[in-house]
Amino acid sequence: MPELFLIRHAIAEDGPDDDLRALTPKGMKRFASVVDALDAWGVRFDQVLHSPKLRAIQTARLLLPLLDGRLGVTDTLAQPPSPKLLKLVRGERVALVGHEPHLSTLLAWLVLNRPTEGPKFELKKGSVVVLSGPLSPGELTVRAVVPPGLLRRAR
Repeated sequence: MPELFLIRHAIAEDGPDDDLRALTPKGMKRFASVVDALDAWGVRFDQVLHSPKLRAIQTARLLLPLLDGRLGVTDTLAQPPSPKLLKLVRGERVALVGHEPHLSTLLAWLVLNRPTEGPKFELKKGSVVVLSGPLSPGELTVRAVVPPGLLRRAR
């Protein structure tokens, strides 16, 4: 059964240009610990898709040690969810790296087929949500919601 990992970008700088906000050194260090924990658990990705915003690009690049397939960019991860995003998913285990509030909206859409419920699923920076099931709105099941602090402690 396919698995999707929804990953919110790590801690980023503030700044006037939202597209160019980079990860902070603290954000990079903390997310590297998240990657170490995923690696220790044997997580590997067939595909990692990320938004074109710098902080998502940098977060996705930190996932490269876990990637057995392709790294790709899509503007659909910097927008409200749409069927276009689902058509880009290739593989049995795929990571989607994006931003709030769009990831929470995506989560609500994929699990409940109710994207307006997204605010109930707000994700912390560096969080990982594991979903499985048919890649169709309302058909996926939440397997885990793991805040970054728990992943760091678990490694």
